[in-house]
Amino acid sequence: MTSSGAGTAGATRTCPHCRETILESATICPACNHKLRYGGPASELMLPAALTPLKVEGSFRNPADSGGWEYSMVLTIRNERGEEIARRLVGVGAMQPGEQRSFSLSVEMNPGGKRTRH
Repeated sequence: MTSSGAGTAGATRTCPHCRETILESATICPACNHKLRYGGPASELMLPAALTPLKVEGSFRNPADSGGWEYSMVLTIRNERGEEIARRLVGVGAMQPGEQRSFSLSVEMNPGGKRTRH
């Protein structure tokens, strides 16, 4: 979790609904989709649309003639030097013959806070 001060790009807080660590600037929790900030009229809350520079979707099916498969979904974030700055086990599971799983990953970017060097 980033310990940057309020208004700093990358500053984080805990979602009061799902307890995930999220950006302090978030108005909707990306983990549970709950609204986080309430205030004046909707026109005052208008923010620039988020950019989605990366979106990957895929699925796989366990062949009907095979045994059970297990899977682990791991997310790794690296900086420009290739150094790992975050690694999370997102989920694990098992699939029986003929079952399918779909996965989606998106990165949303919003302008926010003061620029800091990390």
